[in-house]
Amino acid sequence: MTETQCPYPMDLSGRDVHGEAELLRKRGRATQVELPDGVVVWNVTDYALAKQLLTDPRVSRDAYQHWPAWENGEGELARSWPLAIWVADRNMMAAYGAEHTRLRKLVAKAFTARRSAALRPRIEAITSELLDGLAATPSGEPVDLREQFAYPLPTRVISELLGMPDDVRDSLLGFVHKIFDTQASAEEARANEEGLYTLLAELVAVKRESPGDDLITGLIQVRDADGGSGLSERELVDTVLLMFTAGHETTVNLLDHAVYSLLRHPEQLARVRGGGSTWEDVIEETLRLEAPLANMPMRYAVETLELGDVTIPAGDAMIISFGAAGRDPSQHGDTAGEFDIARDTRRDHLAFGHGVHHCLGAPLARLEASIALAALFDRFPGLDLAVPPQEIVPLGSFISNGHLSLPVRLGH
Repeated sequence: MTETQCPYPMDLSGRDVHGEAELLRKRGRATQVELPDGVVVWNVTDYALAKQLLTDPRVSRDAYQHWPAWENGEGELARSWPLAIWVADRNMMAAYGAEHTRLRKLVAKAFTARRSAALRPRIEAITSELLDGLAATPSGEPVDLREQFAYPLPTRVISELLGMPDDVRDSLLGFVHKIFDTQASAEEARANEEGLYTLLAELVAVKRESPGDDLITGLIQVRDADGGSGLSERELVDTVLLMFTAGHETTVNLLDHAVYSLLRHPEQLARVRGGGSTWEDVIEETLRLEAPLANMPMRYAVETLELGDVTIPAGDAMIISFGAAGRDPSQHGDTAGEFDIARDTRRDHLAFGHGVHHCLGAPLARLEASIALAALFDRFPGLDLAVPPQEIVPLGSFISNGHLSLPVRLGH
């Protein structure tokens, strides 16, 4: 693998997503990269271009309509490509045009304002419960803050919102974790996909038999109304998967990186504690610097895109590098790679997408993070990393941007 090799073979291990993004940026605003099995796509690293493409009607997320290589889900890629699940789903995130509008409206009907308004006290209660659990740790003993705080908080919140039983949640988390394992073999990925959809089908069947005041029940009611004209069964299952996955993975990584960054920059933590900045500032700068999803597959050129210095032919696939866009010097200056909660451009990021595909759950993620971070640092003012920063390793995914673990000492 060399800097000049074309197309550039992506490092599927995600061991240095930011270093790789800088290398790709030097090759151009958009450059061709190679994914498993020789699949060549464009990787977009430029903030302005990424933002443009996210709202361009000539760009689609529907592989069935607009990626000839996918062969309508009936070709070799659908059968054996390790990343097939990232393009095979049928939900609002993968839809295009009027189809996207239809699905998003149906999901928004289930995601009611009443349910959202009721979340704050429950988030606060779960946060308090988790902090109580941490406080029981013997003094001086390290804890994995990702596993014991950043991970369970959003997974419990989204599970309660969806109406997902605890035993199903724990099994589903195992399958979802493997979706983000971008080093998995084709056989491993296929087995995981089959297990995942079997579990989701069983979950929907159970919720049909035992409905509740929750999002899954709401989606089932939309599906079953008027003879199923609103949602197909596949759309229903994929929407549940999308809401569960997007409803926790982004927030887990956001909390993970926010704590990690603040502990590496105690002067900025002191700024928040002194009232010079807010937890909102911390959250936005973390989203900018450490986009929870570093690279997001895939989007497709509906027609040939003439983009000044680059031309993307019709039918070509694209990855939007949210991680690279957040660190683009043309948008954030020479210090784009540094953590600075007072940065004027901290809100200029694409971590939750942009335009019609902007994440519906972004307000929930921000709410969870603001509650969790304030409570954590208030409860444990002496919090510190338990190992040198260089010993904290990334997840092992070029898509999901977090750490395998976040060992800390609570200082209590």
